Amino acid sequence: MNPNELEQFRDQIRLWTLKALNHLGFGHYGGSLSIVEALAVLYGKVMRSEANDRFILSKGHGGPALYATLAIKGYFNHELLYTLNQNGTKLPSHPDRNLTPGVEMTTGSLGQGISVATGAALSNRLKNVDACTYTIVGDGELNEGQCWEAIQFAAHHKLHNLFVLVDDNKKQLDGLTKDICDPLDFVEKFHAFGFHAKRVDGSSLKQIENAIENGKEQHDKPVAIILDTIKGQGVSYLEEKADNHHIRPTEEDKKAIKEAIEELEAKWPKEEVNV
Repeated sequence: MNPNELEQFRDQIRLWTLKALNHLGFGHYGGSLSIVEALAVLYGKVMRSEANDRFILSKGHGGPALYATLAIKGYFNHELLYTLNQNGTKLPSHPDRNLTPGVEMTTGSLGQGISVATGAALSNRLKNVDACTYTIVGDGELNEGQCWEAIQFAAHHKLHNLFVLVDDNKKQLDGLTKDICDPLDFVEKFHAFGFHAKRVDGSSLKQIENAIENGKEQHDKPVAIILDTIKGQGVSYLEEKADNHHIRPTEEDKKAIKEAIEELEAKWPKEEVNV
């Protein structure tokens, strides 16, 4: 994708994430919206289907954004997004590889996704397969000790084909990460564990892409990219909302979300939005 196409892809992911959650009436708005740019870069620019590159969403509560991305990429019809988290759906609240086309790993129990991603990267290395494994973990998720076991294992085995993107949106379910369990400096921590690590603006498509491409030049270390993001990213009203992890919208919330959807829809002809 060229830069304009990538920006449109990003906006379409954000739009369909909002539309799916709005139709459901509640859900993980904050942590889904904060990974939209990362998903746009991964699926629109970086990942090579012919090389069997893989993506695992370790922070499974960001599932709505992943589903929007997969629908746009043609894994299933957009109409399926309106069944999000409903009885009999193929799109449960958290991704399930047995239900959803394009989902590599069932996630939701935090810490397990990054562990499986590490195993996948090791498998490719042992089989001399030229493929990269990408995973997005949450900053709150990194409270889990299992994450750091996987991180230490990856560094020990010099898995340069593993890319860990940290959604550092500064919040988790119960409040600010610095108040619940201060993560300190993620770049320093990943460096200490043996990773190549860099912090970038998580709303910048170009910075995310450049960080991944630069990471590919590392041939003896796994790569951590710390995404400096905002919970609810891309929707100013939701960015400013204090309790924006999981939202059951009030009337005021519904009005703001509806306006955000209409603003995004206005960027394209109606037939391009409601495909």
